[in-house]
Amino acid sequence: MGHDPLVIAGRAFESRLIVGTGKYKDAGETERAIDASGAEIVTVALRRVQAADRSASSLMTLLTRKKWFVLPNTAGCYTAEEAVRTLRLARELGLGSIATSPQSGPMVKLEVIGDPETLYPDNEQTLLAATQLVKEGFVVLPYCIDDPIVCRKLQDAGCAAVMPLASPIGSGLGIRNSHNLEIILERASVPVIVDAGVGTASDAAVALELGCQGVLMNTAIAHARDPVLMAEAMREAVRAGRKAFLAGRMPKRRYASASSPTAGVVGSSAGPGGLAIE
Repeated sequence: MGHDPLVIAGRAFESRLIVGTGKYKDAGETERAIDASGAEIVTVALRRVQAADRSASSLMTLLTRKKWFVLPNTAGCYTAEEAVRTLRLARELGLGSIATSPQSGPMVKLEVIGDPETLYPDNEQTLLAATQLVKEGFVVLPYCIDDPIVCRKLQDAGCAAVMPLASPIGSGLGIRNSHNLEIILERASVPVIVDAGVGTASDAAVALELGCQGVLMNTAIAHARDPVLMAEAMREAVRAGRKAFLAGRMPKRRYASASSPTAGVVGSSAGPGGLAIE
């Protein structure tokens, strides 16, 4: 497989795995797991991080020291107004700059939650916030429900990618509706990145095998018994899934299809004396 980067708003990333920075036991474990994942993009919830905390063990110190691309997100926001205000603050802090051209604004992950129990997104507020942010020059990656109509509207609003959930945030249930993802992929002209619900490496591989351009996860790694080892597994799964997609899977068949030719098997008239010819 040749050079095959994930391209978002003109910027290329070698890794198709995006990881979160929350839920780890400390900054040291966060660093080891992210390094093991091979991810270049890491997402950070602005409403949950202490931007002013620059102590040696703080997340902000880690983020400024490493070469990861920091993708600010609006986790914890419940209205479009909250989300837009939060991302304006991220811009002031210099987070999310993609620097592909002087006109490029910061790249941000938009989340507007509609229900505190399921953490499903509020589609109306998400679209409202996305429209406003695009007008202000942001490169918007919205977390959304796995609904082809919502994804189309977000794409039409100018979002640089769409990020449909596989299942509820932190559930680990994996991809619950691959059919919807397939429809979204058929109609999308921007990258489709699965966001939320991945539980293990096979879930990530399936997302890439379907044709999704990337996958974002946090809990699946951070809450694994061995986060660093799981991060390595996710890195390999994403690569394998992408290769499988590019290779093209064999067609599914209702009945068996022999791997070896049937001509010349014992009892046939093809070989001398009815013996199989291998």
